[in-house]
Amino acid sequence: MKILKKILISVSIVLVISQFFSPEKNNGDIATVAAFIAETNPPKDVKNILETTCFDCHSAKTKYPWYNSITPINYWLDEHIRDGKKHLNFSKWNAYSLKKKAHKMDELYEEVEEGEMPLSSYTWTHSEAKLSPAQITAVVAWGKKVKTDYEQQITAK
Repeated sequence: MKILKKILISVSIVLVISQFFSPEKNNGDIATVAAFIAETNPPKDVKNILETTCFDCHSAKTKYPWYNSITPINYWLDEHIRDGKKHLNFSKWNAYSLKKKAHKMDELYEEVEEGEMPLSSYTWTHSEAKLSPAQITAVVAWGKKVKTDYEQQITAK
């Protein structure tokens, strides 16, 4: 019993101390997605979908939930954001080549169409990010159009 008590006290102390440490926040400027929005010109409904389901993990600015203040959850969220930005970063859209933009749009609508995005771990805590079939159809149609536009620009060169 003494050993269990010592272990519980030790774990509690480590958890309390860990609350004073956290990863750097993704607090860039959301205006950095303006170039992406201007270039791809999503309809209002698709723009709203992007804002509520994509930008938190795929741009330079994240709206953090209250539970991001809890270690180790904040490290888990940070890893998701870093991984999301590694795959697609709307804030760096201007740095992508036309070929890469076409590829990213292809991935974007395929991931949405297949139900891979947004992640279920995200929609579990952000119910507004759960996409209806109509929303999925709208994103896919827009994504295919934008991808086709990029491919036409590539072949015109």
